[in-house]
Amino acid sequence: MTAGKSSRLGRVRRLVPERTGLGTDRAQGRAQARTFRRRGTQPKVVALGGGQGLSASLAALRRITGDLTAVVTVADDGGSSGRLRDELGVLPPGDLRKALAALCGDDDWGQTWARVIQHRFASEGDLHGHAVGNLLIVALWEQLGDHVKALEWVGRLLGAHGRVLPMSAVPLELEALVRGHDPSRPGEVTTVRGQATVALTPGEVQSVHLVPNDPPAVPEAVEAVLDADWVVLGPGSWFSSVIPHLLVPRLLDALTETKARRVLSLNLAPQPGETAGFSPQRHLEVLARHAPKLAFDVVLADEAAVPDRDSLTDAAERLGGTVELAPVASPDGSPRHDPELLAAAYDRIFRMHGRIGPWR
Repeated sequence: MTAGKSSRLGRVRRLVPERTGLGTDRAQGRAQARTFRRRGTQPKVVALGGGQGLSASLAALRRITGDLTAVVTVADDGGSSGRLRDELGVLPPGDLRKALAALCGDDDWGQTWARVIQHRFASEGDLHGHAVGNLLIVALWEQLGDHVKALEWVGRLLGAHGRVLPMSAVPLELEALVRGHDPSRPGEVTTVRGQATVALTPGEVQSVHLVPNDPPAVPEAVEAVLDADWVVLGPGSWFSSVIPHLLVPRLLDALTETKARRVLSLNLAPQPGETAGFSPQRHLEVLARHAPKLAFDVVLADEAAVPDRDSLTDAAERLGGTVELAPVASPDGSPRHDPELLAAAYDRIFRMHGRIGPWR
């Protein structure tokens, strides 16, 4: 090994000892999360994203802090959310519902309510496919006339370990420029509209933007980011759930200006459709194109999902950060994060990279 190669590998840190078995890793994760709670540390953490990726991050973070805020994308236009959005003109509630479910506790109350709000009706009528939580959220929006207060009420009902906020108070539409959307014209760039369509688009996504292109941020979301000790972006659908946060001007300003440390959490595998064939470093490169002034302190990745550590290290350094590797994948082999292992990884990052706020 050359001296340069050795020096570069030294810039990549592993967060846990070598694997001795998945059972051992999970036990270590549970012990580390319990230790963080026992010593009473309460870092203020804001997690941004949408869908299953944000849910994974929240399920981990609620294990290590009681001061947790989720900021959720509101561009979904498919399924139950899309139908409610079209019929009632409301924000799409689906990703907000998933975030609330992820914040439910592990006791009977929390898990029962998590199952209830995630339950979907199966029928031959108009209720088919609607999620109970979507209907509950929209009903409270209509009753209270306030997005934030309504979500607080749902959170109180569920006993959620944290709060959930939409990133914007207006429904948004996602548009993408896609090269090769039509396989018969691989070099042609086409505009693809709608989050559900972008998430599964054939071809290569070049960039995304929102309609309207200058959407207002929810003030509480901006305040949470500015007041945070740590901000976590990702994992999740890169173009349809992660990058949209960077396209809300005031929210991007807050992410750039905050004194919080910033963590970028990478996916376990490319997503069929919008990021098919993407390397881990490619995810960083496209994010940087959408928000060139935004820096990150840490890039967290599963060690088994990084075939080229040198390239990821270089890409992270261009964002101002270092790479932290940890086994965070589910032991069943699926491309899902294990909440206990991910909690342990976040715990170590928070402790190893210093504390910003007065928490101790």
